[in-house]
Amino acid sequence: MALVLGIDIGTSSSKGVLVDDAGRVVARAERERATSFPHPGWVEHDADGVWWADFAALTGELLAHGTPDAVGVSGIGPVLLPADAEGRPLRPAILYGVDTRATREIAELTDELGADAIVARGGTPLSSQAVGPKWRWLQRHEPDVWADTRLFLMASSFVVHSLTGEYVLDHHSASQCDPMYDLEAADWEPEWSEFVAPGLARPRLLWPGEIAGTVTAAAARATGLREGTPVIAGTVDAWAEAASVGVRDTGDTMVMYGTTMFLVQVTDAAVRHPALWATRGVAPGSFTTAAGMATSGAITGWLRDLVGADYATLVDEAAEVPPGARGLLLLPYFAGERTPIFDPDARGLLLGLTTSHGRADLYRAALEGIAHGVRHNLEAFRDAGGPEPRLVAVGGGTRGGLWTQIVSDVTGHEQQVPADTTGAALGDALLAAQAIGLDADAGTWNPIVATVTPDPERTARYDAFHAHYRALYPATAEAAHFLAQEQRTADG
Repeated sequence: MALVLGIDIGTSSSKGVLVDDAGRVVARAERERATSFPHPGWVEHDADGVWWADFAALTGELLAHGTPDAVGVSGIGPVLLPADAEGRPLRPAILYGVDTRATREIAELTDELGADAIVARGGTPLSSQAVGPKWRWLQRHEPDVWADTRLFLMASSFVVHSLTGEYVLDHHSASQCDPMYDLEAADWEPEWSEFVAPGLARPRLLWPGEIAGTVTAAAARATGLREGTPVIAGTVDAWAEAASVGVRDTGDTMVMYGTTMFLVQVTDAAVRHPALWATRGVAPGSFTTAAGMATSGAITGWLRDLVGADYATLVDEAAEVPPGARGLLLLPYFAGERTPIFDPDARGLLLGLTTSHGRADLYRAALEGIAHGVRHNLEAFRDAGGPEPRLVAVGGGTRGGLWTQIVSDVTGHEQQVPADTTGAALGDALLAAQAIGLDADAGTWNPIVATVTPDPERTARYDAFHAHYRALYPATAEAAHFLAQEQRTADG
């Protein structure tokens, strides 16, 4: 019996699975830890202390159940980790779109290269999600680090490099390194890459499921893995998660319920729209369109801590509150927002509060506000000319059923739920199994077991709420920006 190992390095936790060649999960492991917020708008991870430590610990725990024949790794992304020639980190990694430090550099590069040209070549406008502006931020604010930088790594490619010594990056991750990647050519854009990061050697590009190298003797000693074990290139966690649930055909759309909400839709060509991200996909030659909210589960976690109740209690209470949360409407922009408004200075808003509202109303309003954000992004997919979506729900937020039901009711779309919502780690294992020739398919490894169907009456009720949801941001953006600046001033 062959075994494959899948490890995903997440924002607030890392997960691992050991899977046999029939798709049965033999063992699971998870590690939780804190993310670093050293300054307002900064979000960072220590690559050695978080990424490698998590990988090594999870691998050690899972090896007690068997020795894998291949390894797959995914992780948060796109992120920027500058490293020396040996792959040693020179500073903590700057995370994906939740890190908003490079707003000045986004504006500069957009002006210098041209907004239309950037979208035409890379498929996506520059935003806090883009890697390129963060390189310029590094050059401007940490010139000593920049001077020593020789390698550019992300979470998955850092672990791959640590395991194999290979300097690689997958095409999907590279396609989020705007403006450094040419979407149609499926390659680095040489002039713009040199303009953004002069003199930096760019990693060799592979598709996520291609074998990048094998475990070295040093890595085998550090992890317990067998020397010579194949390691695939891996990719960003959301795309590995999409692979785990069979999101591969045109129109297939993953809705990932996690700390942030993320959507990935498979398209038959690059879909360019200023409110979305056009990227390369997991399968060789494929395209995807993506959307990402800056907060989702982060809001429910904040509320849980604020009111001092556990999730199960809050879900049970919120289920008794009628649609509309007794006249509350929430904007879920608690950490700014990524798609579809691309505004790092947007802020959360809870409208309609009275002294009669309790924690159950607030929790229901939070779930509904996030659902309106999902609908807003699905509307952007539609406006961009995307295909009719088939929604597949994944992630921890699918447990319990209330949140997924609210999203279906608000959006009017049914959602399919797979047997295993482990997510990206299972996708890593699936891609690793395919890379070594095993007969692995998401349809058999992780079949759909439930369908969440929208209630037409509730959908009609939510339509009125959604119209006001869409009007709230433009009506309050100026005040939100003022408050965001006040928060930066207060935080020093």
